[in-house]
Amino acid sequence: MKKILKIVVALLFVIGILGTGSLVIEEIQTGNGCPKIWIIPACVIILICFIIPLISHILGKYNKLYFFFTGLAAMIAIIASIMQFTGNGECPKTGGGIPMCYYSLLLFTGLIVLKIYQLKSDSSGN
Repeated sequence: MKKILKIVVALLFVIGILGTGSLVIEEIQTGNGCPKIWIIPACVIILICFIIPLISHILGKYNKLYFFFTGLAAMIAIIASIMQFTGNGECPKTGGGIPMCYYSLLLFTGLIVLKIYQLKSDSSGN
């Protein structure tokens, strides 16, 4: 079960990196791929928030970094989702028209919950 959980978490990171990576490429090419936080494209921040925790996950240590970056990204996704929902902001959309900030919120929440479950499972010896 532990190995399956580790693989599922890694797959979620890969999905997130692929989705965010396409936005970063568009941002580099057009300068209009994603909204900015100050002058930094949000998609670049989110990509970093996928890559660093993935490395932490693969190495099996640095859990504080894992939770810092996934928590930061979840916070950004919450704020972006609220702004999208209230009409005060605009998230990039999928081909189907669904705002990607909703997917980010779902992914990062899932990554946090799964990591907590994994750590509790490891500490109980299951």
